[in-house]
Amino acid sequence: MRTLDGPTDHVVVVGAGLAGLSAALHLLGAGRAVTVVERGTRPGGRAGRIERGGYRIDTGPTVLTMPELVEEALAAVGDTLADRLDLIPLHPAYRARFADGAALDVHTGADAMTAEVERFAGTREAHGYRRLRHWLEKLYAVQMRRFIDTNFDSPLRLLHPDLLRLAALGGFGRLDARIGSFLSDERLRRVFSFQALYAGIPPAKALAAYAVIAYMDTVAGVYFPRGGMYALPRAMADAAADAGADFRYGHDVTRLERSGGGRAFGGGSGDRITAVITGRGDDQVRIPCDAVVLTPDLPVTYRLLGRPPRRPVALRFSPSAVILHAGTDRTWPGLGHHTISFGQAWQGTFRELTHTGSLMSDPSLLITRPTATDPSLAPPGRHLHYILAPCPNTRIGPGVQEWTDLGPRYRDSLLTELQRRGLDGLGAAIEEECLVTPADWAAEGHAAGTPFSAAHTFAQTGPFRPRNLVRGAANAVLAGCGTTPGVGVPTVLISGKLAAARVTGAGARGTGRVPGGRRA
Repeated sequence: MRTLDGPTDHVVVVGAGLAGLSAALHLLGAGRAVTVVERGTRPGGRAGRIERGGYRIDTGPTVLTMPELVEEALAAVGDTLADRLDLIPLHPAYRARFADGAALDVHTGADAMTAEVERFAGTREAHGYRRLRHWLEKLYAVQMRRFIDTNFDSPLRLLHPDLLRLAALGGFGRLDARIGSFLSDERLRRVFSFQALYAGIPPAKALAAYAVIAYMDTVAGVYFPRGGMYALPRAMADAAADAGADFRYGHDVTRLERSGGGRAFGGGSGDRITAVITGRGDDQVRIPCDAVVLTPDLPVTYRLLGRPPRRPVALRFSPSAVILHAGTDRTWPGLGHHTISFGQAWQGTFRELTHTGSLMSDPSLLITRPTATDPSLAPPGRHLHYILAPCPNTRIGPGVQEWTDLGPRYRDSLLTELQRRGLDGLGAAIEEECLVTPADWAAEGHAAGTPFSAAHTFAQTGPFRPRNLVRGAANAVLAGCGTTPGVGVPTVLISGKLAAARVTGAGARGTGRVPGGRRA
């Protein structure tokens, strides 16, 4: 594995999102001095928090899986998950509601889910589920160490016996067909394939290998931190600060100072970044560094570097999402903590999101009710609902300017549709709300107005995804959902670890730190 050349004693991490915090913890554990520079006033990045009228609203991801990755990052500085977070396992992990009125609770326990599938669709489907679960477990075991939790220097790194094992498992077939080989009930197939949307590809076209996301959602377990999802970045930032990290909040990085003096990084071994500059004019602050980890979305990172890397084909981006955060004076008994409300349409929905650029004519929606697990996130007797509607990104669908007028109208249509699906009186029950559209994601610097970054097409996965090493800059590394290994809370946490490994070396052991900044 290639690592950075030259000294790396002091590392500046740009961005205090989950990727940056993961990188910071792993760097601290390897004995590096770390400064984290964040344009916001607190940590979190996409996993942010807004507070309105007594409601504490998580603005980013709502699903937490693979908490052992958080444990690993905290352990790097001698900390523990139990000391920092109170994680509540969700049972069921999801509730699926279908257009025909049927409902299915998605359990991560094998016996509980087998019984639920048998109730829902019969004994044959229950047997199919057990075989599917066994396949998902084997798929995860093959992929995690070799293809997800790894730094690629070349596609040749793929040439390993695990590649043959992945092929033998059918990982290079199509996701929808592979799930269908275990389950014949079309509704059940949706439960184990809708995760392809996270990867930005319709299930009928996605590689079966992407079922590893379904493993995380439906087998490994889904959790919710007491205090909301924002408790995760807050805990990681607190652990990093206690281990000696210097956090600079409210500092917007405007440029990178480099040894060659030019504006863009070219080919070859490259110049070194000597400092990170925040602010402009008289407000500029210069932060010297030996190395830098860049975690903003790809357009922002490439603008700081001076130009994007050359690629034979332009990047394709995932669909976006409209999110309505609604604080209400009531809730509805049919909702779980996470509820997937499927429309009748399925393949047509993905065509709209990824090809025609139309808003979903028959939407499938994710409704998260965090107050089902932690009532303290809302005033007494009140409830929070997070309604996520996938939508086309701004390159193939409505543009940023169009969303100015479209946003409020689409919000109203979503409420009408949800009320038709049984959430009677939803609109009238709203006391506080916040609507987020692709225009808002674009304003945050996210390419194509999507928070889900580059799609996981075959040409944008593994060694073909934008690399975390920067060509032409000898001491810069990328982390975040746009680079290796990709989109999602678990993969973003891994990206921070992989970026730290580029700085410290594979298996490198530093002096170690314990909370309080003391060296072990």
